[in-house]
Amino acid sequence: MASVHSTDENFDNKDTDIRSMPSSRNQGQSDRYVHKVAVPPKQNLFKEFKNTVKETFFADDPLRSFKDQSKSRKFVLGVQAIFPILEWSRNYSFKNFRGDLIAGLTIASLCIPQDIGYSKLANLSPQYGLYSSFVPPLIYAFMGSSRDIAIGPVAVVSLLLGTLLQNEVDHTTHPVEYLRLSFTATFFAGITQATLGILRLGFLIDFLSHAAIVGFMAGAAITIALQQLKGFLGIHKFTKKTDIISVMHSVFDSAEHGWNWQTIVIGGVFLTFLLICKFIGKKNKKLFWVPAIAPLISVILSTFFVYITHADKKGVEIVRHIEKGINPSSLNKIYFSGDYLIKGFKIGVVAGVIALTEAIAIGRTFASMKDYQIDGNKEMVALGTMNVIGSMTSCYVTTGSFSRSAVNFMAGCQTAVSNIVMSAVVFLTLMFITPLFKYTPNAILAAIIISAVLNLIDVQAAILIWKIDKFDFVACMGAFFGVVFSSVEIGLLIAVSISFAKILLQVTRPRTATLGKIPRTTVYRNIQQYPDATKVPGILIVRVDSAIYFSNSNYVKERILRWLIDEEEHIKAADLPPIHFLIVEMSPVTDIDTSGIHALQELFRSLQKREIQLVLANPGPVVIDKLHASKFTTLIGDDRIFLTVADAVAACSPKFLEEV
Repeated sequence: MASVHSTDENFDNKDTDIRSMPSSRNQGQSDRYVHKVAVPPKQNLFKEFKNTVKETFFADDPLRSFKDQSKSRKFVLGVQAIFPILEWSRNYSFKNFRGDLIAGLTIASLCIPQDIGYSKLANLSPQYGLYSSFVPPLIYAFMGSSRDIAIGPVAVVSLLLGTLLQNEVDHTTHPVEYLRLSFTATFFAGITQATLGILRLGFLIDFLSHAAIVGFMAGAAITIALQQLKGFLGIHKFTKKTDIISVMHSVFDSAEHGWNWQTIVIGGVFLTFLLICKFIGKKNKKLFWVPAIAPLISVILSTFFVYITHADKKGVEIVRHIEKGINPSSLNKIYFSGDYLIKGFKIGVVAGVIALTEAIAIGRTFASMKDYQIDGNKEMVALGTMNVIGSMTSCYVTTGSFSRSAVNFMAGCQTAVSNIVMSAVVFLTLMFITPLFKYTPNAILAAIIISAVLNLIDVQAAILIWKIDKFDFVACMGAFFGVVFSSVEIGLLIAVSISFAKILLQVTRPRTATLGKIPRTTVYRNIQQYPDATKVPGILIVRVDSAIYFSNSNYVKERILRWLIDEEEHIKAADLPPIHFLIVEMSPVTDIDTSGIHALQELFRSLQKREIQLVLANPGPVVIDKLHASKFTTLIGDDRIFLTVADAVAACSPKFLEEV
């Protein structure tokens, strides 16, 4: 019988040995041409290692633009790579600025009240929220590659940071240590982000699955909204825990004497106003500015109302004091030694990764809508740099805000200049307007946060996840309930754990399938997917849908043998011809290690005892190279390796093809 092997398009014709064998379909009239499997040219170890490293860390070929350039041009390109603003600013026009100006003013009207509220989630004074929307957006505008992302504090990261910091230091009894630890955590969040970008390890953040993020964000939204009940209801004694049971227990315990009806009226009225504005914006995209300016209008009206009615003297809690002036230096407040250094590092890594995940997701979303590319690793360096500098200028962890970025996009932003405009407005606010926020009621800040975080609850995404993948839905719900019923860090731990569990399950338990012939074709497909596909008498065809590694090699071997046992039982019951050949379709097997080859050797010996011949179909270049190196091809015979399943069947069962 002629030997048959698979070929690869990338190899020259000289590596392809074309042999002929009699065609069972039309013997005597024509020959059936069968291609021998080509073994790729042997690469030296250094070149192979170099290619592996390149594909792992430099798949996007970031140095492509530097090729064949002069030294001076390479220097310019290097500076532009670090500061993209130097590249796109050359073509910046007044038309671009008009769009950026409108967008910047719009997101500034949204960010100012949100920043004051989000700083409370982090257990920090209101001015630190405003500081964080002044310096970081300026840094990002020079170093970021996204045109649409709006930088500033966000609800989820603020809550996460506040919770993790509170677990280490109580912000009420040790406010100075708490503030210093927040700057330390922000510093290490930036170091983590920049390091991931510089070392091109951005792929690590992809280990947190989309389903887990959906559940985590929804759970965090519920937790954030529950935390706002303190300000919304005017409660003075409130639990420091974040789980729903503790919060609701605290709310109902204070119902008789702890609630303030004036506060509830203010919060309820303006929350309704904010939700109506949001509804208007969703119904008519041209009115996107209505929900964008609604929070600022709410702050102005509620502040004026409290001032003229003296509601603060009737139990309505107000902001009272916000420091005037721009960011003071905080470099001397960062812990670079002692126990708090380790604590700040741990908190910073967690907060930095979550902030990074959110920012990259937002950047990619809007980049795809405008059909341009962002460099994930450059984004990490930009976000990391802005947080490192932010930690030295009294800022806490900032990232891309989805609500502000959406408003920025709809307002017609053209470049990152919209962040500069927003930063300029925040600068003016810090310099001249902060005293006016003295009478702003906490209830309105709670209402603004509640209306903002409702967008994080994506019910439709959860339903779609349920329809597509039940295991993903388990990850989604695990993260959700972990955050709601325990804490943010437990929910995050569950999200990461389930994401890794799914990866491990898919790696250790790859899918396999038995194949049959599609009628009137030479195509062989999964019998479960194509019920009309016919099995070949005397042959069992099995496909392995994964690389074969040490983690799954034993399972793959046992699963193939189980397919064989099941088929033999079926054949015996139906009184059909016994199995003589087992064909393993290896097209999906992208790689194999020594454990995988050892498993194939054991499978071969097991089949020998049953007087069944092992046949391989279409092993890829990496796989066939390793099979030759291990002498496995000699063990089973070169004439037992084929280019396609159809070729293998033709060689093993010509009678079947003739009948078909």
